[in-house]
Amino acid sequence: MAGTVNHDYHILEPDIWPIAGSLSALVFTTGMVFFMHDMAGGHLILGLGIAGLIATFFSWFSNIVKEAQRGDHTPVVQLHMRYGMILFIASEVMFFVGWFWAWFDFSLFPSALSEVVGGVWPPEAIEAVINPFSLPLLNTMILLCSGTTVTWAHHSLIHGDRDGLKKGLWLTIILGAVFTCIQVYEYMAAPFAFGGNTYSSAFYMATGFHGFHVLVGTIFLIVCLRRAYLGHFTPRQHFGFEAAAWYWHFVDVVWLFLFVVVYVWGGWGAEMH
Repeated sequence: MAGTVNHDYHILEPDIWPIAGSLSALVFTTGMVFFMHDMAGGHLILGLGIAGLIATFFSWFSNIVKEAQRGDHTPVVQLHMRYGMILFIASEVMFFVGWFWAWFDFSLFPSALSEVVGGVWPPEAIEAVINPFSLPLLNTMILLCSGTTVTWAHHSLIHGDRDGLKKGLWLTIILGAVFTCIQVYEYMAAPFAFGGNTYSSAFYMATGFHGFHVLVGTIFLIVCLRRAYLGHFTPRQHFGFEAAAWYWHFVDVVWLFLFVVVYVWGGWGAEMH
């Protein structure tokens, strides 16, 4: 039995959730295709896919927490999970590299897209860009502060200060929620809409996917806060929190690049809104 740990490796009981997650992902992507092409049943298929994915996430992650609490996550297993998290974050980095690549391609060679952007950057269709030193700068300060608070929480956990762990997590979650609210307001007040030209499409895709990652990271930290109140983490075994902290720092670093490249450099010389 996997619950009787007499080895160093990750040997678990059979579980239905990997195959359930794969099927849910297939239903979800099929539903997206149907929905985007206004085909019959698109809403229903998409809804079933989303419900299946949510059920998979909740149940599979719950099983992982149970495995950690019953001792399945031995030092060797934790090392392998760290490698896995590092590779996952590396794949996320490459995901954003694609958006930065598109941004640099559009902005450095506007003459190659003269019919679309008028040979200038930002394109002629963009009458004004978002002032980087207003809401974007505020959000930069918020994320930098959140990186400090999650580090405080991690330091408190390592030194056995559970009160500091909880306070640090609370502050980080609040800062993440505030960041998301400000980003939504920024989108609502933006002087340009999604689509229509390369600037707005690349802008919303890059910053929007980052906002989605902030939302995921905030949920990640909420789960860690709940586990902290349940007394799950110890100074020697807290990979769940460690993974959340790594992910949050990754989100911080990506935003710094977005702020400099997209907001400051990408709109340099254009009229500010």
